[in-house]
Amino acid sequence: MLTLRKSEERGHFDHGWLNTYHTFSFADYYDPRFEHYGHLRVINEDFVQPGMGFGTHSHRNMEIVTFILQGALEHKDSMGNTSVIRKGDVQRMSAGLGVKHSEFNPSDKEPVHLLQIWILPDAHNIAPEYEQKAFDDEGKRNGLRLIVSPDGRSGSVTMHQDALLFDCLLTKDRKIGIDLHSGRMGWLQIMGGSVKAEGVRLEAGDGGAVNSPGIQIEAEKDASFLFFDLKQV
Repeated sequence: MLTLRKSEERGHFDHGWLNTYHTFSFADYYDPRFEHYGHLRVINEDFVQPGMGFGTHSHRNMEIVTFILQGALEHKDSMGNTSVIRKGDVQRMSAGLGVKHSEFNPSDKEPVHLLQIWILPDAHNIAPEYEQKAFDDEGKRNGLRLIVSPDGRSGSVTMHQDALLFDCLLTKDRKIGIDLHSGRMGWLQIMGGSVKAEGVRLEAGDGGAVNSPGIQIEAEKDASFLFFDLKQV
């Protein structure tokens, strides 16, 4: 069974420098139907204009994953990390006891398009951590590429939670089945193209809760999506 979360039903704010969509309740946006999904707390789709960004701000006790869909984002934090995150890169920051950071679009011409994902941790008040890895397209074409896990298996980025995050590029007319084991719950988030899942058409920005033993996904046209495999709470 798929509980659909349509793109146009998400929270939306256009601040000029930032055009942002919230799948779950966030900041000034509140939806009692979609406060979170298990340990999955935030999926924000952000478009940041050239030369603009998020000034220095702080977080505590949150697993924060940044996934770039287009462009680049410059990162600085109080742990001393300075990096540029590009398309295909995955950045994980464990805020733990507390971390301050800023994110900035270094381009003077192109906006940056990204997903920022927050997952509630299974360990609190740990020392902050930072990790960043690049994943090429071939590793996720017509298959699930593990990009985040609790133990870094298969070269994935690590996280302090029993959560698996998969990336997939699915070619038109190709199908892929995803099984969920007992005690697990899934979330499907479409990043591009369109797919059919459980007889429902999903397009870019659409998402949905998967609370059946599994799901079959077919690309109606070339598509990209993330799939979260989460421990039930």
